[in-house]
Amino acid sequence: MSGEEIILTRDGLEKIEKELHFLKTVKRKEIAARIKQAISYGDITDNSEYEDAKNEQAFVEGRIATLEKMLRYARILEKTDNGNSFVTLGSTVCLKDLELDQEFTYTVVGTAEANPCASKISNESPVGRAILGLSVGDEAEVKVPAGSLKYRIIAIT
Repeated sequence: MSGEEIILTRDGLEKIEKELHFLKTVKRKEIAARIKQAISYGDITDNSEYEDAKNEQAFVEGRIATLEKMLRYARILEKTDNGNSFVTLGSTVCLKDLELDQEFTYTVVGTAEANPCASKISNESPVGRAILGLSVGDEAEVKVPAGSLKYRIIAIT
């Protein structure tokens, strides 16, 4: 994330803004209270509670900086009106694995929002890259370390 554009959907932008607000308004105060309490115990040189709170503080401040940078370089992805005729960023795509005869549904998003567990794949992932620009009925071959996977696009929404 070195000054390059971060592509986000409106939902992704809202999630980042909510997390940032929570970290700045709630989490910072909780950690400050923990540090204050740990200091009240006396000598902080061998105080594990103080160390733990300071480590958490460093993590939270790092996360805040990351989120702020993401927002600074964010470009909001507006769903294009292509009539769902081809796969673009923001498209939800139903794919059929031609080898396993199984169907999968993914939404193609920017890298910052990718979450395979939530069926959101990055446009830069092997599958995302392979299906961008394709239409219903098109097939895509995805190179993976174990060989290749073949998918057919069943639907685009």
